[in-house]
Formats: sequence, C-alpha cells, structure tokens
Amino acid sequence: MDIFLQQIINGLVLGSVYALVALGYTMVYGIIGLINFAHGEVLMVGALTSWSVIGMMQAGMPGAPGWLMLLISLLIACVVAGALNFTIEKLAYKPLRNSPRLAPLITAIGMSLLLQTLAMIIWKPNYKPFPFLLPTVPFEVGGAVITLTQIIILATTVLTLAVLMWLVNYTRLGRAMRATAENPRVAALMGVKPDVVISATFVIGAVLAAVAGVMLAANYGTVQHTMGFLPGLKAFTAAVFGGIGNLAGAVVGGVLLGLIESLGAGYIGILTGGVLGSHYSDIFAFIVLIVVLTLRPSGLLGERVADRA
Repeated sequence: MDIFLQQIINGLVLGSVYALVALGYTMVYGIIGLINFAHGEVLMVGALTSWSVIGMMQAGMPGAPGWLMLLISLLIACVVAGALNFTIEKLAYKPLRNSPRLAPLITAIGMSLLLQTLAMIIWKPNYKPFPFLLPTVPFEVGGAVITLTQIIILATTVLTLAVLMWLVNYTRLGRAMRATAENPRVAALMGVKPDVVISATFVIGAVLAAVAGVMLAANYGTVQHTMGFLPGLKAFTAAVFGGIGNLAGAVVGGVLLGLIESLGAGYIGILTGGVLGSHYSDIFAFIVLIVVLTLRPSGLLGERVADRA
C-alpha cells in the first residue's frame, strides 16, 4: 500500500506537469487547428532561462533566499518563453495560416529542431545541475513521502488551471478566444481581432510551458537542451487522450497519463527486482496514444465546443 500511495503521488506530480503543457497544445489547436510540435522546446527554453538567471543571481546575490531566486527566475522564464512563442507564431505559423495543414505541421517540426540546435549552441549540450533552492526534507504521508517542491508543483498547477479556466470562461479575452475558435471570420465581423487572440493564445501557452519546465527542473535537478522533447510528446499524447481542443480534457488526460506512467513503471520495477521500470516508463504514453486513437479517436471527453479555447 505504501508503494501504491507513493506511485500515486509521483503520478499526480508528473501528470500536473503534463497537464500544463497539454493545455498549450489544446488551446492552439482549438483556435487554429495547429499542433505546435515546438511547444516542448519552449518548455526547455523556459527551464534553461531559469537556470541561467539563478546562476547569475547566485553570483551577484549570494545571500538571497532560495524561494526568491526561484520565483524571479520563473517570472523571467515566463517572459522569455512568451516572447519566443509570440515570435514563432508571427514568423513561422502566421504566413502559413491558410496553407494545407501539412505545411504548418512540417514547419512546427522544423522549428522544434531549430530551437534544440540553438539551445545546444547557446547553453552547450551537457547536462547542467539545477540547484535545489527549496528545503529537500521530505514529508511523510501514510508511509509515502512528498517533498516541498512537489507540493508546490501540485498547488501551482491547481492554481494555474483555475486561473486559466476563469480566463477562458469569464473574461473578454476568453470570449474572444471561444468566438475565434468557432469561426474567425464571423468573430472578426463582431469586432474580435483574430490575430491578437491567436498571439495571446500562443503567449499563454508559452507561459504554461515555462512554468512546467521550471517545475521539472526543480523536481529532477537537471536541465539540458533536449529536455523538452519527451515531455512535449507526452503532453501531446495527454491532449489527444483527453480530447484535443478541450481544456478539461487536457487536464484529465495529463493527470491520467502521469498516473498510468508512474504506476506502470513502479510495478514493472517491483516485478523485475528493480532491473526495469524507469527504463520502460516512456512506453506507457505511446501505448495509451495507440489505444485511444484506435478505440476513441476523439479522446475521453470528446471535443465540446463550449470549452474550446
């Protein structure tokens, strides 16, 4: 039972990160029908930016509290990621908005590889230790353990998702997003500016990805230029799993995928005496993707137009 509870905690933490990234995928897809495969690299840029800022602050402000350095680096990472995604949308995706769907898809894959290469040049390809700025003493919960960093990850994710749902459902920008998702031309006739809405959606998705990237780095203690590829791919799987284009579906898909991956890897590790497990954790995401696309292509929650953003 202790092992089960521990894997549940691990799965919720991992699933929370997937949910944040999946929301970026599903918001962009809901409005312009584009799968932004460069989204994982935006996560990576956010994490590496945070690492760089923390390094500069540790050198220039050695007495600053760890939580303050983490918060400042997170805010700067969100600004950098938002500016990056805004630029990507204007330069790479906007000119192809009326092209066949294959063209922006190939462009997104190319942008992903370009960002990886640029990050490798700027930050070098080696793994970098991300400092543990928060207390690492674990708390015991029913025989399982959870760290302060993981608690903050869960709390931040819940708060972020609540703010996003409020933004989409109860604000003027949210109404503009839903109108643009329904029909950009009709929305423009009603006074909505589709280009502004699309750019805002990319920026919001980038902020969510940056938060997820800093969370991953703070939890696992390492950053590298390829760190966004697998989380981005798994978050895309989570979005499809829950029902891409549906905000609630992205959250449900992310959390369920994290739980499936954590429980599967944990119990395979037990059955094999620790020989396997973490080595095979990635396979569960793609098994889920194959099963969902085969049995229910629209995802668990389908695609409810009222929730699209």
